[in-house]
Amino acid sequence: MITVVSTILLIVIVCLLLIILWQYQRHRQSSRQLKYIHEKLDSIIAQGSHERLLLFSSNKELQMLLTELNRMLDVNHKGMIERAKLEKSMRNMLSNISHDLKTPLTVVLGYIETIMHDETMTASERDRILHTIHQKADQVITLMNSFFDLAKLESGDRDISLSRVELGEVCRRNILSFYDLLTAKGSEVEIDISDTALYIMGNDEALDRILSNLLSNAISYGDAGGVLGLRLYNDEQNAYIEVWDRGKGISESHQDKVFERLYSLEDSRNREYQGSGLGLTITKRLTEQMNGTIKLTSQPYVKTVFTVSFRRIRF
Repeated sequence: MITVVSTILLIVIVCLLLIILWQYQRHRQSSRQLKYIHEKLDSIIAQGSHERLLLFSSNKELQMLLTELNRMLDVNHKGMIERAKLEKSMRNMLSNISHDLKTPLTVVLGYIETIMHDETMTASERDRILHTIHQKADQVITLMNSFFDLAKLESGDRDISLSRVELGEVCRRNILSFYDLLTAKGSEVEIDISDTALYIMGNDEALDRILSNLLSNAISYGDAGGVLGLRLYNDEQNAYIEVWDRGKGISESHQDKVFERLYSLEDSRNREYQGSGLGLTITKRLTEQMNGTIKLTSQPYVKTVFTVSFRRIRF
C-alpha cells in the first residue's frame, strides 16, 4: 500500500515538475519575444525605416498586439511621408513668395529711383512710369490677397455659407464677363448650357471664383487652340461644369500636380501669379468646401478639360 502511494506521489511530483518546466520555458520564450519586439520597435523608430514586426507565435494575444503595433507603424510612416511633403511644400512656398514679391517690388523701387534722380524726365515719361508702378503694386496686392485666401481656406478659418444656387445662371454670368476678351483675341466660344434648371447647395461668390479661375486659365494657356468651351450638363445625381480648350494642354506627368499649391514647373498651367500656383489650388479648395470634386483630363492640342461636379438637389 505504501509503495502504491509512493508511486502515485512520485508521478504527481514528476507531473508538477514537468508543468513547472513547461511554464518556465513558455515564460522564457515570451520574454525573448517581448525583448525582440522592444528592440525591433526601438530600431524601427530610431531609423525611421519601413520595416514591420514579424514574429511567429501561437499566442493569440501576442499576435493581436503585433497586428496593432504594425498598424501604428503604418500610420506613423504615413505621417512621416506627409510631414516630409509638407516641409518640402513649405520650402517651395517660401521660395516662390520671395521671388514673386521681389520681382515687382524691385521694378517699383527702380522706377521710383529713376523719378527721384532724373531731373530731365518729361511729364509724359513720369506718367508712364507711375502707371507701371501702379500696375506692379496692384500685382503685389493681388498676390498677397491670393496667399491670404489660400491660407484661410486651408486653415478652415473661412466658412462658406451654402444655399440653393442655379448653375445655369452662374455659367451664363461668368462666360458673359469673358466674352469680349475672347472675341478680342479672335477665339471661338462654344457654349452648351442645359436648358434644365440645375440646382446645387453652393455659394455664388465661390462659384464665380471657381469659374473665373478656370476660364482665365483656359484663356491664358489654351488660346493657341483658338477655341474655348463651357458646358453644363447633368445625370441623375450630379451636375457637371466643363471648361475646355484645344491648346497646348498639360502633360500626363503634371496632371496629378496642377492642383498642388505653388506648383510651378515651366510646363504647368498653374502659374497664374508670376509663377505661383495659386489659382487652381484655390479652385480645388473652394470646390471641396462645397462638397464637390474637380478633375482634369488633357490631350495636348486635342482637348484639355477641367470638370467640376456637385450633387444635384431638387425642389
